[in-house]
Amino acid sequence: MLLIAHSLRRAGYRTLSPSYGFRRSMPAILDVLEPRLAAFARGGPGPLHIVTHSLGGLVARALITQNRPPGLGRVVMLAPPNCGSEIADILCRYQLDSAILGPVGRHLHTQRSRADEALLGKVDFELGVIAGDRPIAPILPRLLPRPNDGLVSVAATRLDGMADHITLPVDHTRMIHNRQVIMQTLAFLETGAFRRQ
Repeated sequence: MLLIAHSLRRAGYRTLSPSYGFRRSMPAILDVLEPRLAAFARGGPGPLHIVTHSLGGLVARALITQNRPPGLGRVVMLAPPNCGSEIADILCRYQLDSAILGPVGRHLHTQRSRADEALLGKVDFELGVIAGDRPIAPILPRLLPRPNDGLVSVAATRLDGMADHITLPVDHTRMIHNRQVIMQTLAFLETGAFRRQ
């Protein structure tokens, strides 16, 4: 997220890029993030916007549901597995999900328990989602519904209540370095909508 953070700072935003270690449970991740986010929010005026990539979208949903930050602004999710990922389902089928994804992996399944869905909550905030549809890996994209970014299908990024959604020609991993993704992220933070030609 370094290039995105740099671009946001150049546009006048203060940034925090916390690491939370994905090999924890969702409650443990929130325990790590909440005090850091609260301290950051106290450090300056204005709304608290959130930009996430992949699993970070689910973490943001859980954070907002469990302990909504005061002054929450707009949220941009890049390639979020909002409806899960069939890749996580395959790992689960072979009992590899815990070993590879850790305790938070159950939130990546396409069929979540009611408790896990409740932890993620509903969208009652201004949300923009950017999906990718240009996978680079030769095998994984064939295991997913098309179009997909190589790890998450475009359909799985969608979420009831989102304000806007756009699909760009990028893959899952490298989208955080893509200038068009960064430009669209800034557009949504500034206006609440993505730019369309």
